[in-house]
Amino acid sequence: MDKPLQGIRVLDLSRILAGPWCSQHLADMGAEVIKVEHPSRGDDTRGWGPPYLRETHDAAYYLCANRGKKSIAVDIAQEEGQALIRELCLQSDVLLENFKVGGLKRYGLDYDSLRAINPKLIYCSITGFGQDGPYANRAGYDFLLQGMGGLMGITGKPDSEPGGGPVKVGVAVTDLFTGMYAATSILSAIIGRQQTGEGTWIDLSLLDVQVAVLANQAMNYLTSGTSPGRLGNAHPNIVPYQAFPTADGHIILAVGNDSQFQRFCQVAEVSELAQDSRFATNRGRVENRNELVPQVAAAIARRPSAFWLKALEAEGVPCGPINSMEEVFADPQVKHRGVEIELPHPQAGRVNLVSNPVRMDQQPQNARTAPPALGEHTESVLAELLPDRLADMTELRRKGVLG
Repeated sequence: MDKPLQGIRVLDLSRILAGPWCSQHLADMGAEVIKVEHPSRGDDTRGWGPPYLRETHDAAYYLCANRGKKSIAVDIAQEEGQALIRELCLQSDVLLENFKVGGLKRYGLDYDSLRAINPKLIYCSITGFGQDGPYANRAGYDFLLQGMGGLMGITGKPDSEPGGGPVKVGVAVTDLFTGMYAATSILSAIIGRQQTGEGTWIDLSLLDVQVAVLANQAMNYLTSGTSPGRLGNAHPNIVPYQAFPTADGHIILAVGNDSQFQRFCQVAEVSELAQDSRFATNRGRVENRNELVPQVAAAIARRPSAFWLKALEAEGVPCGPINSMEEVFADPQVKHRGVEIELPHPQAGRVNLVSNPVRMDQQPQNARTAPPALGEHTESVLAELLPDRLADMTELRRKGVLG
């Protein structure tokens, strides 16, 4: 099946997660992504293990974000390497980078320098704090931005409870959201270029993204003037909507409307709660959270998880288990949807990966090749795009320009 981004070439100078997450999505959608890596170090995440893929030195972290790409090993700190990147930019639609502000200017690979030779180039820069402002020159990592951007202020138990305090999310969500904002921005710029004939410079900040995805919690503050606090697994605007202990574990109860609450009360044999005027509406349940939640918790604690999952599902009351990773990939719905995929790998034989969640015409959108080895495609990419440079490869490798 033809993919929507076939014919689009992305020169990817990014590393770690936000940029690679973006370019992996573009590769899944059919773009040719050329990943530019340092000849000896490569992407930092290749070494962020254990665990490592068997028979390779590539960490699982690297594997999560680099499917479908071609890796070329070029040292852009050397003039010959910079020249190669400029030549490749002449044949590329998009350049993606996450260097510090001004980091590529000294190499002549900044937006202004490359726009001068390719006005149609779409140039996407990802930084911690954006291209301007008092923090522009700071390095930014996901953990820092989860704290600075307010996410850790609303994640974790309240300070007054045992174990209370700020907690980061279990995956680098600021990076991941930034990667997806980058992907949608690049696609928008491609459409815009069709209308204007000109490229553009996309400036994405991890801090900007983190604040943007505070979503309802940001609006709770802007509307009320009161900073929302940490509620553990509870929801600031919906009650009961949290995890509850059962007789043998935990479940998530996600009551989204008043009729679901009434049905929950019937199953839990606490009909008096549904008839209590304080709890009849979601607004009332939020306002009287401290009175309601302990009674719901006491009812749920009397029976095992299996009872609740079966009985509440039968009544259309949203609920679910809290799964381990093993249980996630064993789940029949996850298996049915093909969320785990397998691709051939030149060293390991095969590699198991997580599918792109997008389906088009009922077909999953996944690139067909595994995350590449460092410099795996240096020769083939140069042979195709810069054939005049093939004669120089031996000398460039001797100098350490190529890997």
